[in-house]
Amino acid sequence: MKTPLPKVNEIERKWYVVDAKGETLGRLATQIAIRLRGKHKPIFTPHLDTGDFIIVINADQIRLTGKKAKEKPYKTYTGFPGGLKIKKASEMLTKRPEDVIKLAVKRMLPKNTLGRLIFKKLKVYRGPEHPHASQLPEKLQFTH
Repeated sequence: MKTPLPKVNEIERKWYVVDAKGETLGRLATQIAIRLRGKHKPIFTPHLDTGDFIIVINADQIRLTGKKAKEKPYKTYTGFPGGLKIKKASEMLTKRPEDVIKLAVKRMLPKNTLGRLIFKKLKVYRGPEHPHASQLPEKLQFTH
């Protein structure tokens, strides 16, 4: 008996809204990564994008546990000698809280072409508004 493979045009993708208010960063990011990849669906196939679209609102109200807010480093490199830039998580949360969630989720996805394709289905917004009302997204609650 052969395992049925879903056809790319037959994969049903839904839109979900996740409220990040008061959620822990890592726990939220793992659930989002699972949904983006499609691992929660019975038709999951590792080499296909079977996941859903995720909209994250209230990214500025995400929570970090322990000393991570003061000590966790986010490193970027300009490509020039001596071009290493290090920011603490507290700086990132005040200036670009969307990037904190995006980086956490991106690092949980496959590091290949499929992972980059899956990552494009994540939309993160600082406040409670988002421009995707026409897609009729469903509210998604995670139980930890």
